[in-house]
Amino acid sequence: MNEFGIKPTTANLDKLGLGNVANAFWNLTPAELVEESILRGMGVLADSGALAIDTGEFTGRSPKDRFIVADEKTEDAVWWGDINIKFSPEKFDLLYNKVTAYLQNRDVFVRDSYACADENYRLNIRVINEHPWANQFAYNMFLRPTQEELKDFNPEWTLISAPGFYANPETDGTRQHNFAILNFTKKIILIGGTGYTGEIKKGIFSVLNFILPHEKNVLSMHCSANVGKEGDTAIFFGLSGTGKTTLSADPNRKLIGDDEHGWTENTVFNIEGGCYAKCIDLSAEKEPQIWNAIKFGSILENINFYENTSTVDFADKSKTENTRVSYPIYYIDNIQEGSIGSTPKNIFFLTADAFGVLPPISRLTKAQAMYHFISGYTAKVAGTEAGITEPVTAFSACFGAPFLPLHPTVYAEMLGKKMTENNVNVWLINTGWTGGPYGVGERMSLKYTRAMITAALEGKLNDVEYTKHEVFGLEMPTSCPNVPTEVLNPKNTWKDKEAYDAKANHLAEQFIANFAQFEDGANDEIMSAAPKVKTTA
Repeated sequence: MNEFGIKPTTANLDKLGLGNVANAFWNLTPAELVEESILRGMGVLADSGALAIDTGEFTGRSPKDRFIVADEKTEDAVWWGDINIKFSPEKFDLLYNKVTAYLQNRDVFVRDSYACADENYRLNIRVINEHPWANQFAYNMFLRPTQEELKDFNPEWTLISAPGFYANPETDGTRQHNFAILNFTKKIILIGGTGYTGEIKKGIFSVLNFILPHEKNVLSMHCSANVGKEGDTAIFFGLSGTGKTTLSADPNRKLIGDDEHGWTENTVFNIEGGCYAKCIDLSAEKEPQIWNAIKFGSILENINFYENTSTVDFADKSKTENTRVSYPIYYIDNIQEGSIGSTPKNIFFLTADAFGVLPPISRLTKAQAMYHFISGYTAKVAGTEAGITEPVTAFSACFGAPFLPLHPTVYAEMLGKKMTENNVNVWLINTGWTGGPYGVGERMSLKYTRAMITAALEGKLNDVEYTKHEVFGLEMPTSCPNVPTEVLNPKNTWKDKEAYDAKANHLAEQFIANFAQFEDGANDEIMSAAPKVKTTA
């Protein structure tokens, strides 16, 4: 027994080169991990009961320091470039040995868990952390084996996280002292020099974005998903600020998951066992589900308290705008038991178009769905980032570019195939501006957006008339229950129609320029869905 009353063991760590750690604490409960974090001076309790910790130097992921080992398994399969950076097997082995040597005579926290709620695709994971709160994060975010399953647990992948180990770029082959490296042959994720827990979560997701499509014929997706009372599944894709969390949290529908899913021949399953939500400016009114989940067992990252209290000031962004909270999915009341749904009937691509060009709702053809999926468009507005004074386009392939080991067209073609096989409707939803761009128009009413999504889910847009957008070719309904007809065609909401045409052409040019990087892998069907810049007299 150690000073905290917990019995450690180093069993089964020898083969990982970790047989000489001081203590290895296996599968501790959240309460035990909270106690360890507090007694070691690594965290404090907020008045809600949640553990508040700081992740240190890094308060977000570091995409330029994420590597994949290039070997026989990955050389010809991975989409190499700025997102997937090559790392040699020899350098990996040397760095791995340095990390395991660093962990000798230190305490580590070991968590046996798994990803993928569909047992046919279950991936057993052993997570080894230098810090107890990071191991608690793994408890929250991954799926939790039963006590019976833990008896004969056999991990397929191992993740080692050592925030206190700093690499030497000159000798270790990294860009700077922090790194996250995926080795698909040895089935190891090695993380060092950063305490940001999102690297743990997204490391596993990146692995599954290779394994599921490449080896299992399953489409992996960066999306939320819910299921209606009739058993109909809906999927929501969208980048930050588009309303994905808000719109998928429907009191009339049960949440399958809020971030990562797989789509098989007949199921949609949650990859994770928890939620990792942004909490900047959080309030009970805006996000009641997240607010109510912040309690004992949750972990708050990089927040600040009101002075001389243990009450969180969610508006305080002095440490970072990326304040986060993690919690197990069962902290949310309205969830789908088992985290599995049927084949989806409707898919929603959410965008916050700050240029006021895209329709508030449009139905996509198969080709358009693949094109817009690869594009992954939204816009950033003034004030969202330093230096942004007017709207700028933001594209992220498949709505999750930083986590895609394969070429984006691989995922898009799988989506198109599934659309055809299952007769799925794909909708583009603009939660951004209407009546003009940001600064002139106004944000689309959330009430109207909800009404449009509800109408799509209930099949009330199946038999209405549609018109085509002149530049993007999108099919726009001419009527929708509980939505004013005049907002359905964005051009009609602009006073200056010529200004609208000019802005639509500008956005189309941005789409075309962004898509140039994918053309070498895109087929003719996908390319046919590109917007057509309208010529002016």
